[in-house]
Amino acid sequence: MTQKAVEILNSLYGYDSFRGHQADIIDHVSAGNNALVLMPTGGGKSICYQIPSMLRDGVGIIISPLIALMQDQVGAMQQLGVKAAFLNSTLSHIEQNQIEQQLLSGDLDLLYIAPERLIQSYTLDLLSRCKLALFAIDEAHCVSQWGHDFRADYLSLSLLSERFPNIPRIALTATADIRTRKEIIERLSLTGAKAYISGFDRPNIRYAIANKTTPKKQLLAFLQQRKQEAGIVYCLSRKKVEDTAQWLSEQGFNALPYHAGLPAQLRQTHQNRFLREDGVIIVATIAFGMGIDKPDVRFVAHLDLPKSIEAYYQETGRAGRDGQPADAWMIYGLQDVVRLQQMAQGSDGSEQFKRAERHKLDAMLGLCEVTSCRRKVLLSYFADEAPNQCGNCDNCQLPPETWDATVAAQKVLSCVYRTGQRFGVVHVMDVLQGKENDKVLQYGHQQLSTFGIGSDIHESQWRSVIRQLVVRGFLRVDLEGYSALQLTDICRPVLKGEQLLHLRKEELKAPSTKKGAAKSYKKTQISLEDQELWDELRECRKYLAEEHNVPPYVIFHDATLKEMLEVMPMSGSELLSLTGVGESKLEKYGADFIEIICRYAETAGAKT
Repeated sequence: MTQKAVEILNSLYGYDSFRGHQADIIDHVSAGNNALVLMPTGGGKSICYQIPSMLRDGVGIIISPLIALMQDQVGAMQQLGVKAAFLNSTLSHIEQNQIEQQLLSGDLDLLYIAPERLIQSYTLDLLSRCKLALFAIDEAHCVSQWGHDFRADYLSLSLLSERFPNIPRIALTATADIRTRKEIIERLSLTGAKAYISGFDRPNIRYAIANKTTPKKQLLAFLQQRKQEAGIVYCLSRKKVEDTAQWLSEQGFNALPYHAGLPAQLRQTHQNRFLREDGVIIVATIAFGMGIDKPDVRFVAHLDLPKSIEAYYQETGRAGRDGQPADAWMIYGLQDVVRLQQMAQGSDGSEQFKRAERHKLDAMLGLCEVTSCRRKVLLSYFADEAPNQCGNCDNCQLPPETWDATVAAQKVLSCVYRTGQRFGVVHVMDVLQGKENDKVLQYGHQQLSTFGIGSDIHESQWRSVIRQLVVRGFLRVDLEGYSALQLTDICRPVLKGEQLLHLRKEELKAPSTKKGAAKSYKKTQISLEDQELWDELRECRKYLAEEHNVPPYVIFHDATLKEMLEVMPMSGSELLSLTGVGESKLEKYGADFIEIICRYAETAGAKT
């Protein structure tokens, strides 16, 4: 590792040492080599191309899929004194010309650009007239047609190897299974590039998944102690996004909707408020999130089931980027499973694509229903190792009860068979519970041997049994036949009593109300004696952020403010020793924070 790289890390970013593979990646790319980098969200991917761009002659070209990410990162780099800019549709013609002139005259260290603009002939000709340090392809999983965030323009990025064969390229992502990694290498012509695979684990995130019973009540219970925290709530439909945002607002939360159907200006306004204000909750479809660099998102909640583990991992990864404790909370039900199966079946893709989609959904369902450590299942999906117990998921902290559901399963399977495999969940439960309603009487199902054999089990428990039988493949839902339940071949051993079946025993309470569920939340609290100073530091940060027109975390992360509470720096050299405080930030903001800390210390001393 060159001394220059370490100096940049210390003086510019305010960090004492590199993390994980960062130093090796920077050395490798700075020497002119290609690389594939897989690093978890918040792991420091951007440093891996920003520092080499400053070490090498010329400008680093960063290919990013979202305007929000470009603006965010450029604003942060400019605050550090780095010559950074972006080219996108938000610029006027005059502003675009100015940046192009800076580019041609060698006055930029970093230029962020979208893939669709990069592949235009005009842009390629412009770049061919510049001294280029490297190409960084961020969110590289977007090149995968099997992935969850496919962007067609990424397929054309292989032209970089043809047009600029001597310029190093680094592809980066936080989300890629083995198949997606292989596709990234092939489609971006990175054959022979060195791959740096960091662990996928985000140990600061607590994972919790529960059965969906009363969604709004469950969400409210989860959010009850989080009114001052920033978070994201994901819903599958636009209508549900708007309804949930309005309902949360009525409950006293600062909640804003975000989906592709809203006017572009309103989406931008809501996104800016989320980035710049404290305690804002964004309720969104998956249209929101990729590239959002807000470090202090304390929770991500899912009211509907994501379609794959990749999507779940990326969406939950937007929580706790600062390394502080955060929560990934989700509820799901059988209707979510049916809806996603319908979406996969009804897609325009090939049969091979549909099979891949079904495989991804099955893996997601396996994560939901597992009774052992969730983190181990999650990491195993990405071929990453994990201990048998992580200690920071709901299953580890509160091991779920299981029960011998063999007889109950036999009753369900028999009832499905005897009703002709033509009816959905509600009707099957009505027959099991012996309900003589119009539909049961119409079909004469009160005469069946399975009528009333399940009257001793509560309806919610039957729903749980049926859902778990569908998830485990003993039942399937006929997507073209009014969601009728049908038997599968693998159910025969259970029906014949040759196979025992243990299922998860459902909890009727929302998981966040159980003892121990708030464990990670409590670790994030500020003590009462520090609260006054904490509020003053945050108010100062907010004022400076507004003055410089950047999000508050660009000034300092929460983690840096918390370190100020512990260390109480009263001089520039003491402040410079804190994580995230470099010479540029010390010069710009240091005096304001030191003044507050000194005044607080003096007042506290006078009181004692």
